[in-house]
Amino acid sequence: MAVITGAALVLNATYEPLCVVPLKRAVVLVLAEKAIVVETGEALVRSERTSISAPTVVRLSRYVRVPYRREVPMTRRAVLERDEHTCVYCGVRADTIDHVRPRSRGGQHVWTNVVAACARCNHRKGDRLLAELGWHLASPPQQPPATVAVVMGWAKREPSWQRYLVTDWPAAEIAPAV
Repeated sequence: MAVITGAALVLNATYEPLCVVPLKRAVVLVLAEKAIVVETGEALVRSERTSISAPTVVRLSRYVRVPYRREVPMTRRAVLERDEHTCVYCGVRADTIDHVRPRSRGGQHVWTNVVAACARCNHRKGDRLLAELGWHLASPPQQPPATVAVVMGWAKREPSWQRYLVTDWPAAEIAPAV
């Protein structure tokens, strides 16, 4: 028996992203007629009598009421993912997070005050304000939309998922000092 690997984005009947499920679960939803294939990948899923293209995005046949809209929990991993593992100060690979307004100066541990930073820039900034260093953020850090929480933690994301996720929030960037 072949092992089915991969994942699929599950959309509500209204095309609202709900969750990411293993490929095997997505195939079961489609075969049980609980979901409709919206997008497929190149791989094939085969059985003794049938073969179907591996779904990457499925839409539920019936609307599922979501009782509340969850917020994205703020974790180190989530901040790094929001900023695409890129240091907002110099653009190299980020491995730490930095409080824009240091906690020692009254800054809070919230989405709008935390950015991804490389260890070198984080150490260089220390507990100083950006203005003291002559640094400026091109855009302020923002809390990601709840739809992004759906794919947080999935290392391998299908490119076909992108169009169904709200990602119009900008990652914080640094403007060159003038």
